Parts: sequence; structure tokens; C-alpha cells
Amino acid sequence: MIKDIAKTLDQAAATGVSVEQISLSQSITLPEAYDIQKHSIQRRLDRGEKLVGYKMGFTSRAKMLQMGVNDLIWGRLTDAMQIKTDEVIDLDKYVHPRAEPEIAFLLNKPLSGKVTREEALAAVEAIAPAIEIIDSRYKNFKFSLEDVVADNSSSSGFILGDWQSKDTDIDGLVMNLKVDNEIVASGTSNDILDHPLNSLVEAARCIGAAGEELKAGHIILAGAATAAVALAPSQTVSADVADLGSCQFKTNG
Repeated sequence: MIKDIAKTLDQAAATGVSVEQISLSQSITLPEAYDIQKHSIQRRLDRGEKLVGYKMGFTSRAKMLQMGVNDLIWGRLTDAMQIKTDEVIDLDKYVHPRAEPEIAFLLNKPLSGKVTREEALAAVEAIAPAIEIIDSRYKNFKFSLEDVVADNSSSSGFILGDWQSKDTDIDGLVMNLKVDNEIVASGTSNDILDHPLNSLVEAARCIGAAGEELKAGHIILAGAATAAVALAPSQTVSADVADLGSCQFKTNG
């Protein structure tokens, strides 16, 4: 069952064709959902993609309450998911694409298990502004917690700005998501679990509990500072993060 569902979700992500929610036809547990995610991403790795890091989700307290959960979720990032700044993405390759402004960490040493914020920062090489493209592969953008985790926690792509010093103060930075240079969503870095470093601490805990490790060279997306914004044709989408810089991508017509 696990591998069959993983294959279905992998094919949906590869083709941009939606599928029915898993939970409509069968019940799966959260550990099983993570197992499905792992097998689905392994299919990509078997095709030659490389694991380059992880993304964190539900880093907003409001989102946790909305989904009725009390912990974060996470997904995996591969090199094929990275989109270059100013690259034009083909919307036909997605089902329900949305963009979120984030902060990314680049690690210079492993991090796993229970760590302090100071230990987490000591493992950081650099920090950058980022955008995550999320895209649920389920019909009508409807899913349960287990559904979304199985679907790589909706992670589909990411864009990074220039890497900045790890000593940059990222407390309370204004973060704006813009479409065609107009602000469409705004928040601060403290909307990411009260401080982005808290998300890195939680990433080490959650992913360590799954028997995996944040490694040197890995990119960690800390989570969204605003609600996700749906993408449309012929847009320029950018994230501006005070003191960190900006990054952007475009959608095709």
C-alpha cells in the first residue's frame, strides 16, 4: 500500500495531474504518511535527483490551530526543485501552485535531535531570503493532515536570494511577497514560529526523530511568514526581506 500510494503521488507531481485524496478511500496514520513521503521522494532520487535539504510547515501557530495539530510538519527538497532567480516556471507543470515568502538556512555542519538556538545558529553557514512554491497534488486543494504530509508537505519548488552572513539579525524582519511589484502579502520573520531559528531547532528535532539528520550543505526552509498566494500566468513574483535582500521568479504566459 505504502509504495503504491507513493508511486501515485510521485506521478502526480511529475505530470501536474491531480489525484483523489488518500483519506477518501483509506485511513493512514501520520507515521505512514511520512513513510509514503519518503518512498515518493526516493523515486525521484532513483531517477538522479539529489536530496539538498528540508522544508518546515505549520510554523504559524494560527495554521496549527486551523489544522487541529500541535506540531510542525516537514518535507524534503531535491536539487530539481530549485528554481533560479528570474527563471520562468511553466504553470502547466503544477496543479494548484502558490507562493510563500520564507527564510532559508545553509548549514555548515550536521544538526540532529534536541538542540538549543545557540547550537542551531552555530551550525549555520549563511542565511538567505527565499520563496517556496507549494502545490498540493490533490483535487480541489482538499486534504487531511496525513494527505498533505504524504504529498511531501506540498513542497514543489524553491527560489533563493543571495546568501548573507549568519550574523545578520533576523528578528522581526519585515517580509513582503509581491506580484508585479505590488505587495500581496506581508508579515515579519517573527511570524515564523516566533523566530526563524526556532524553526531550525524544531527541524533538527522532528527530522532527527525520524532517523534522519540535517547535514552540512543542506538548505532548510524555515516556513512561511504569510499566507500562500495563488499563482497566475505572466507574473513576476518576488520576496523582499528587510536586511536580507530579495529573490524572484516569473510565470509563463
